[in-house]
Amino acid sequence: MVGIYGGSRRLGCLFLLYRQIDHAGAGLTCRCRSDAGLGVGITMRTAHIFTLFTALITFFTPEFAHAASEAVATVLEGAPKPSRMDYPVIAGINARTLAWSMAQMHLFLAAFVLAVPLFAIATEFMSVVTDDDRFDNMAREFMKITMAAYSLTALVGGGLLLSLLVFYPHLMGYMVKVFNGQVLIYAALFGLESVTLYIYFYSWDALRRGNRKWYHMSIGLLLNTVGLTLMFVANAWASFMMSPAGIDPSGAITGTVWEATRNPLWNPLNLHRFLANIAYGGAIVGGYAAYMFLAEKDPAKKEHYDWMGYTSNFIAILGFLPLPFAGYWLMAEVYAYSQQMGITAMGGILAWLFIIQAVLIGTIMLAANYYLWSGLMRTDRGAEYVKYVKYIAVVIVGGFLVWVTPHTLILTTSEIQNLGGTHHKILGPLGIMPAKNTAVNLMLVFTFLSFQMFYRSSRIPVVSWAKSANMVVVALYVVGIINIVLAGIYGYITPTVYKVGASVPQVATTLCIIIGSVVIDVFMLRGAKSEKVHWGRMTERSQYALFVLPVAFTWLMGLMGYIRSSLRTNWHIYTVMKDNSSEAYIPTLGDAGNTITAITLAFMAVMVFVFWLSRLGATKQAGTEASS
Repeated sequence: MVGIYGGSRRLGCLFLLYRQIDHAGAGLTCRCRSDAGLGVGITMRTAHIFTLFTALITFFTPEFAHAASEAVATVLEGAPKPSRMDYPVIAGINARTLAWSMAQMHLFLAAFVLAVPLFAIATEFMSVVTDDDRFDNMAREFMKITMAAYSLTALVGGGLLLSLLVFYPHLMGYMVKVFNGQVLIYAALFGLESVTLYIYFYSWDALRRGNRKWYHMSIGLLLNTVGLTLMFVANAWASFMMSPAGIDPSGAITGTVWEATRNPLWNPLNLHRFLANIAYGGAIVGGYAAYMFLAEKDPAKKEHYDWMGYTSNFIAILGFLPLPFAGYWLMAEVYAYSQQMGITAMGGILAWLFIIQAVLIGTIMLAANYYLWSGLMRTDRGAEYVKYVKYIAVVIVGGFLVWVTPHTLILTTSEIQNLGGTHHKILGPLGIMPAKNTAVNLMLVFTFLSFQMFYRSSRIPVVSWAKSANMVVVALYVVGIINIVLAGIYGYITPTVYKVGASVPQVATTLCIIIGSVVIDVFMLRGAKSEKVHWGRMTERSQYALFVLPVAFTWLMGLMGYIRSSLRTNWHIYTVMKDNSSEAYIPTLGDAGNTITAITLAFMAVMVFVFWLSRLGATKQAGTEASS
């Protein structure tokens, strides 16, 4: 550890010395022009050559590095203040769009690669508990998809790092200075994750039975621990740029690396991304299962991929249900840190994007519920619950319509005159948060009810108190729904300062309904008589719902990433290091939508390639088995 921090100290000194000499030689430039008289556009400061030579000596000579850092420490106290000319321009490339695209693509792939091993080890543990090899086979197939995507994750991550170093050298230099040896620790963790990932996958058959299985799961546990640590470290850097800590207003480092890491938004972002990764990974694997279900002709394999799709959809819903509450916490901390950032998000130029967010989340809920309703045909008792589907659909669609209703409309002068103002007299009240909080909580409750119906359709309770337990569950739903609606009405009549607080009882009620129902079902259905589940008895139409989920999730993640980054407006590091590049402005909603859509389509193309690659690896030429 000492060696790591010693090396990082030299890196910090390297950046410090580089900037000092860079300012000193700012005037010494030479411009190369072609014979045709056109500017090549490459400006090289002669002092940079000397800086490069000095940097090499600095890195390999600790004593000189220490002396150099002491000499310039009093000069470079604050964060860099690059001018417009300090941002490289290469072949007309839009630096922000390039870095944005690479960062978002890397985040998509990393979320998938980090989440799926969590499913794998949980499923593998289920195989040990139930002594059912189906769980073990599915866990291995989870990891097979991850192996195909892991190298792409590293490749895109390398492209992101290169683009940041080339186009934003001052920002990267300052971030390395703030986080010191953490950068090297991140690199070491990435190497350790690569080693454990390959060992975990390729040792599957060698460590599949007996006590060896516990060794294998220990490797999987280490893999997930390293992966989560990588996510937490990366989140520290992203949240530091929004809520810097451990520095003074000028950017001078006054605290430790831990203080910079544990900034105000770090923990909310950790929880939000952890749950989002769970939901996102489940959606991607569900898309893979649907792809394989439609491609396979063997009924036995169709059964396997139908079961895999159901499990993946369950994982996606499990991660998605608490996600809005984690989002509320994150936005509450954003408001607590900077009211201006909160107003920019919810009441400024970005406010309309939350209408698009509502559309995407409503699409996710409708698709997930439709898949669950279609799954009722897998069991003979499923028809008993079909009659309730239309009522759940009314609540889901109604909540969706309330959520997408804006408060203030974009209208022309004549339209405002005809309407009598910018707010619709009847629909306007549905555009404020009390109505939307009520809608989203009811949608979550009824989405859980859809899953509960399928779960119960394959089990017949045998305990004597089953009827009383059902009455308690019904009462829990009825009382909880009434409480959610009344809390929403209270949000209209209470002062504005208490409106956010009015949503807390709604969240608590939703969680109580879900947790209470789960606890009752666990005890009531213990030892229940199992009905046969006809896996594979699903329409092809239902599989397209599983395709909708990863597309909507991907677009939603891209949208929210744009919102989160835009909260910094024209700052690299909020209120500390200003962005003086030519792209130092919030992209228009149209440009942002086009960029996010292009990134989403590119990622979906990558995922289809990964799915095809996984299927290709399991395909054997006719006659191969016989000849072998």
